[in-house]
Amino acid sequence: MLFGLDGVEVGLIIVFLCLFGAIMSGFPVAFSIAGAGVVSFGIIAALDSAGILIHQAIDTSSAEYAALLAEGVARDAISTFRYPELPRIEEPLFPGGWEQALDRNIGFIVNRMNERVIAGASIETLLAVAMFVMMGITLERSRIADDLLNTMARVFGPLPGGLAVSIVIVGAFLAASTGIVGATVVTMGLLALPTMLRNNYSPELATGVIAASGTLGQIIPPSIVIVLLGTLAGDIYSTAQEQRAASVGCSDALTYLGEPAVVSVGTLFQAALLPGILLAFFYGAYAFGFALLNPSKAPPVQLDGGRGSATTRADALTWFLGIPIAIILGAILLGQFGIIGAQGINVGSFSQAGETASLRTNVSAACQAAMIELHGQAAWDAAVAQQAAIDASGGVQLARELTPEEIAELRAAAVVGAAPIGIGVAILFLGLGLVLSVARGVNPLADPRPLLIGAAGILLALVIDIALIGPLTSSGTTFVLMAIPLAITLFGVWPAFKRLADNELLRVVFPPLVLIVAVLGSILGGITNPTPAAALGASGAIMLAAYRKLKDENRTGATILLASLALIVMLLFGINFDLRTGLGTTTAADWIALIIAQIAYHGAFLGLLYACYVLLRTGVLGPVVRETAKVTSMVFTILIGSQLLNLVLISFGGEHYIQQFLRSFDNEIVVFLIVMLVLFVLGFVLDFLEIIYIVIPIVGPVIYGGTLDPKWVTIMVAVNLQTSFLTPPFGFALFYLRGVAPKSVTTGHIYRGVIPFVLIQVLGLLTLYFFPQIVTIVPDLLPNN
Repeated sequence: MLFGLDGVEVGLIIVFLCLFGAIMSGFPVAFSIAGAGVVSFGIIAALDSAGILIHQAIDTSSAEYAALLAEGVARDAISTFRYPELPRIEEPLFPGGWEQALDRNIGFIVNRMNERVIAGASIETLLAVAMFVMMGITLERSRIADDLLNTMARVFGPLPGGLAVSIVIVGAFLAASTGIVGATVVTMGLLALPTMLRNNYSPELATGVIAASGTLGQIIPPSIVIVLLGTLAGDIYSTAQEQRAASVGCSDALTYLGEPAVVSVGTLFQAALLPGILLAFFYGAYAFGFALLNPSKAPPVQLDGGRGSATTRADALTWFLGIPIAIILGAILLGQFGIIGAQGINVGSFSQAGETASLRTNVSAACQAAMIELHGQAAWDAAVAQQAAIDASGGVQLARELTPEEIAELRAAAVVGAAPIGIGVAILFLGLGLVLSVARGVNPLADPRPLLIGAAGILLALVIDIALIGPLTSSGTTFVLMAIPLAITLFGVWPAFKRLADNELLRVVFPPLVLIVAVLGSILGGITNPTPAAALGASGAIMLAAYRKLKDENRTGATILLASLALIVMLLFGINFDLRTGLGTTTAADWIALIIAQIAYHGAFLGLLYACYVLLRTGVLGPVVRETAKVTSMVFTILIGSQLLNLVLISFGGEHYIQQFLRSFDNEIVVFLIVMLVLFVLGFVLDFLEIIYIVIPIVGPVIYGGTLDPKWVTIMVAVNLQTSFLTPPFGFALFYLRGVAPKSVTTGHIYRGVIPFVLIQVLGLLTLYFFPQIVTIVPDLLPNN
């Protein structure tokens, strides 16, 4: 054996050294990974052909091995790490020769490219990467980040460490709207770093907070890291749990777990929301605490350009806090008492299938023992009792077609149980009420009469809904009855919007905030999956950027506003009317709604085309498209190259060797902590993309093949990967910031500045480790995709 090491161990060392050398060579990472795979395979194949690399494998024909099998030990659980005393046999790394391994690898790489890049089930989710990248680059090019930084700096600057806190807030805001680390760090470095230095901020604090805040886009959804990691983790988790179920004698993972072995990107977005906010809070708290302890290094700053406000503290408490809280709590209480709720009376033509037992009980003895060990004896006994009751009643009741009398009875029950105020009406008009309240607080000295008229319209709408609109009221009639109160309300909302536009903070924050709510709300609320939401985000970013360009040219943005209004019209008519054609129940109102929705659709489409023309004319669209293509192609090229490198590891047993080592630990928490430590260390030399596509496929079957919650595992890994942007010497955020920092800021300043934030990352990981509910509470409360 070479250097007394097993041939597989030498092969792993060769692969790592080739990968590290390729990355250090200065070639593009996307091609370095593939090149490292080719070079390492060639070296290993040459050494193996020369008889230098020898693998000491377990002798499966020995009596000791047969004795372990007779004791019930699974074949996969037998390894040299668990049973080092087993007899060994020497064999080459490639038993069939390197030619056979190469032929098999070529077949594997073609199949994997077809599954994961060209036509696999995950390709639809991966399409979201391109559109989220385009959304972020478009917003960055439209200088929206500049406005956010300047405005937040004026708002928070007078506080101790206020400029640093404003950087954290803007970083979190940009993370939810762009998610592009490089663009965020460069933008904040160019705009905020000179201002902070001029106002005597410590270079370490200034550079650290900018670099750390820029990385929030890797965890706060919509995050490209979570899209890529979630797509991979979903496949690994499903496969690992199927293998786990088979190893204990169960037919499939659904039988063994009692639930599908599925984790989606949408669910991971929900799980990442609170951890991302938590990290942003930690960053802001550190900046504020640093300023309190070192006031000379983070002094309060009064920037020019602020505008005086007529809003007193009492006005702010009343209109910004008191009235909105009263509206929201009131709506929640009315919903609890059934006054606000669903008014639909649509019932199905088939009955509901009968309930099944919580666990499948018709399983083998081995599977039963494993299920009892996993779920507990009480859960198994409860499932047995449920199944006995189902059998006694004649078995599970299958769905059947309902009779007209049963349908009429169900519809009558729905009419009786309908709420007086519909959910859609409540959301629309109470949301407009919040706009009126905030507008009143922005300028309390302005004429309140238009706002009062708008409030009267809201009350009239609620009264009409209670008195005149019921479950049997048609959509057309509802639309006509609500037209008058809506017009009255809009009469007050229009001047409210003008007042809000006069407020600099709201004028800057509101447009991207609407886009964030639209994208994240559709994903987190379970309305759609990330790909359509990404398309909505990219389109909205294009229209928002075009509107900004038109305003810079002192031209009207009416076309963009009308296109946005058309989108709202499409949404309202799509919710309230049945737009399907060819149905026997299609009414005249539905046909009218369909025509209006079609007009709105074409209006929105033409508005989007006009926005693209504006960005093309102003020289924005071209760079956006080129940069999007560049980033997206880099991601997919790394995906392809990493598959090649992984197949090299598989070809000589390296992946299996690492997995056997990890499985030799009896405690899966210990295994997970080892993996997290390895990922943290690799973050010093590898980018998150290399770690996702090279390391996760190797360790994933182990960490996703146990009892750990896959959402928690994935978010912990994502937060850990976020540190790879901050850890010297190859942290990308450090390179981005070094490229735009003034000459007075040294590399030492940047490295020392990020150290506290790397420790905060570790603190965040420890917090999520000891309080996993931070990850799981949002997916448990919200519907999952």
